[in-house]
Amino acid sequence: MKKSLVALAALAVAGVASAQSSVTLFGIVDASISSVSNKSELVTDPFTLLASPLAYYGLPGSVKSSKTGLNNSAYNSSRLGFRGVEDLGGGLAASFWLEAPITNDDGATGVSTFSRRSTVSLSGNFGELRLGRDYKPTFWNFTNFDPFGTNGAGTALIQRAAGGIETSNVRASNTVGYFLPKNLGGFYGQVQYSFHEQTKYDNDLQGSLNNNSRGGRYWGGRFGYANGPLDVAVAYGEQINASSWNAGTDQTAKNFNVGASYDFGVVKLFGQYANLKGKTEYNGLINAPAYNPSTKLNGYLIGITAPVGAGLIRASYGHVKTKVDVDPLAYLADPFFYQQNPKADQLALGYVHNLSKRTALYATVAYIKNKNGAAYSAGSGNITAPWVTEVSNTFGTGVYQAKTSIGYDLGIRHSF
Repeated sequence: MKKSLVALAALAVAGVASAQSSVTLFGIVDASISSVSNKSELVTDPFTLLASPLAYYGLPGSVKSSKTGLNNSAYNSSRLGFRGVEDLGGGLAASFWLEAPITNDDGATGVSTFSRRSTVSLSGNFGELRLGRDYKPTFWNFTNFDPFGTNGAGTALIQRAAGGIETSNVRASNTVGYFLPKNLGGFYGQVQYSFHEQTKYDNDLQGSLNNNSRGGRYWGGRFGYANGPLDVAVAYGEQINASSWNAGTDQTAKNFNVGASYDFGVVKLFGQYANLKGKTEYNGLINAPAYNPSTKLNGYLIGITAPVGAGLIRASYGHVKTKVDVDPLAYLADPFFYQQNPKADQLALGYVHNLSKRTALYATVAYIKNKNGAAYSAGSGNITAPWVTEVSNTFGTGVYQAKTSIGYDLGIRHSF
């Protein structure tokens, strides 16, 4: 019976392969021992102490939370995929790409979805037209110009922070994308539009039948130049995280970023800058209020990689600052309560030792320092520890703010 099943499977694969110019099975299995330790410090309010001198008596000045375990995708994201291309003649080709995430540390997630990428394309001298779930143009600068590739403890602060403004800032579903042809002397680019796929009704029914009338729509583009050691690109995108027909509002996220790298041979330099803005936009059904707050995020990264024999040294420094608009009257009433301009700094250092072209050992350590209410953690993948924000005893309750976080990954990656 088993031999019969194997024979049938072989025939099925052969049938698929014969219908295509090429079909490839590929993947990455990445596992690491990872750890994170977060330290929170007690915040003392002078007004509280005046009212109750023993308010903080017996409370610890700082509290740590930590977690250690087996992790996946700390160097490259674990995956299993299928891709194929058919030559249609005359320079025209059709292709597909189906890529699934896997969690090899516990085996719980296999090929249940193709959420990493699921596209079908038509390409030729005109470029490429691609449909399906794909990476956003605005994400490419984050990952391509980060020595750690937005994976593991060394993931740039910009990427950690961006998700707080632009939900699902890595990929978009239901997209139509266009890519420039590859024969433009080093220039490259793409544009992408994602359908929100919200049902539309007559105006008098929309609010009661589907109030989220535009949530999920995204559009963006990226344009760059790569020639020899230089690679530089700029990207911009807008997304409606959610909307309310009844309130006449859209929760929008706007992402502008630029990145560059230059390879000197003995060392490769990386740099990136990002400006993100989240705001409630009013579409005219009702007037915007006099005070319409927005959240602005600015961040940058500088990094290097340096080849050493069969290994690669990786290092980066990153900084982010978030400005949250605060109602001036509310701030004057209680300036201690409002934390303005949360910011953080991160240092990351790593080493990759290539045992072969497909197998590598790696080690990464990252340190984050938070200020003014920021709460970024160096946790990697499923190894995260919650921040301690409150501790109580018989005298009172203490409020704690995130201060420092240290994370590391020690792992192996095999690709096929």
